[in-house]
Amino acid sequence: MKINKLTSYLSHKPKFYALVVGIGVVLFWRGVWHTADQIHEYFTHYSNIYSSVGAFPSPWWDGPISLFLGITILNFTNAFVSSFIGNELILSGLRGEKRLNEKTEEEVSNEILDISDIKDSLRAINRTLEQLENKMLDHHNKK
Repeated sequence: MKINKLTSYLSHKPKFYALVVGIGVVLFWRGVWHTADQIHEYFTHYSNIYSSVGAFPSPWWDGPISLFLGITILNFTNAFVSSFIGNELILSGLRGEKRLNEKTEEEVSNEILDISDIKDSLRAINRTLEQLENKMLDHHNKK
């Protein structure tokens, strides 16, 4: 099954999609964690008797296989990047937007004014709709 077909199929089943991506994320981080622990074990070679590392030894391939499975699941579901840096960050980068800390005070105040203007326009539209609804109700009540 192609990646696009799999993503299309999963997007029609959001709960199952979330479950699959969640498993992928957990396997990814489990793999990172176990691999880091095994690398630490290799370099310290059990020299610290007070360390909990090595208390429950696992095979050397445990961490890398979890990491590989997590990466594979996230890659095939097209969720690898978005699950780690977020969709909004990706979209703002594609739109060429600056991060808030990169914007000047003037740019931020202009955005605030723009948002305020949009809110005022929405309020005006809402009032117009209410007036039209009232006229329609009055018209139907007169009949």
